[in-house]
Amino acid sequence: MKWGIAGFEPTFLSGLDAVCQVHGPRLAALAGRRLTDFAVVRFAEDGAWFADCPVVLDFEGARVEVCHQKLDELSIGWATIDTTAPVTGWEWYERTPRWSRGDERLAPFVGEELREVALLERRPDGPDLATGTVALEFAFARGRLRIANGLDENRVEVGVTPPGYVRHRPVR
Repeated sequence: MKWGIAGFEPTFLSGLDAVCQVHGPRLAALAGRRLTDFAVVRFAEDGAWFADCPVVLDFEGARVEVCHQKLDELSIGWATIDTTAPVTGWEWYERTPRWSRGDERLAPFVGEELREVALLERRPDGPDLATGTVALEFAFARGRLRIANGLDENRVEVGVTPPGYVRHRPVR
């Protein structure tokens, strides 16, 4: 259990090749499933998103758990996190983290069929700390949802893929 999250035992990988090798086939197999649920960690006191914690997406029973840390590490888990259990071990912290199913970026995609999962690699052109980081992009009929590295935390984005990424299909 990491960060007080029941079942969260991340394996952080760096680089596109490592992510493709370990998770490519399972990510590709999500296509055709509907997003039925999601969970993120928010603070009880003000509802702010705790971006250090994993983003959990459920595609008709195939649950994927995405978490970025440091400048280049990505962990993808598969149905290990218990989002019904309280987030513990933060009693010393000034705010109380808890699981939430409320997020204005993710909610519009619930019920939508996933068309494709792509791995996005940050382009190496320019002095950018994000160069080489890997993001997951989920394409739906209504648009695209990305979980990217926010430089030591998760960043959730929606809309057109920014030009700073190179798109790769997850199976090689």
